[in-house]
Amino acid sequence: MELKNYCLENTVEAGTDEAGRGCLAGPVVAAAVILPENFRHPLLNDSKQLTEKQRALLRPVIEENALAFGVSFVSETTIDEINILQSSILAMHQAIAALKIVPEHIIVDGNKFKPYQNIPHTTIVKGDAKFLSIAAASVLAKTYRDAYMEQIAAEFPQYFWEQNKGYPTQKHRSAIQKFGITKYHRKSFRLLPTQLKLDL
Repeated sequence: MELKNYCLENTVEAGTDEAGRGCLAGPVVAAAVILPENFRHPLLNDSKQLTEKQRALLRPVIEENALAFGVSFVSETTIDEINILQSSILAMHQAIAALKIVPEHIIVDGNKFKPYQNIPHTTIVKGDAKFLSIAAASVLAKTYRDAYMEQIAAEFPQYFWEQNKGYPTQKHRSAIQKFGITKYHRKSFRLLPTQLKLDL
């Protein structure tokens, strides 16, 4: 299915999405993107459908062609304080605030959002596979977060974050069981299956 350029015609529309919601470690990262009305790129799709190489190729294309883009990180500490849903929404709000153009309408991936200022918004389930601006935001959020996880992986190599990016893989869970947790782990998350208790 071909992705659509916009939800509302003749409107300055920003698409927003986040990455890292289901991770055990690291921040949740959101991006917001306003694309030119006629923007097209053969590769651009939901970031989950793309390879790491394709996302890396798309990131500079999006940044160079977007009318405006913003990226925001919300730390694991904040996630533990206010929960992952509120942190994801906060990250999206901060990414929209970073746009150098104020959008007239916001389209959001998923079905949960809080109004940002007085700007009308539309939530769209699987929006990253339907609208180009949300797909572009998903690519930026994912590439910025992946780069950050690769950077902190050097600090704690035993968790293999350069490979799993903080997601709950078998290797990651085994490392938590063996080495305990780091300052980057989300303490409010179930870090191990219930049969393997962890003393926090």
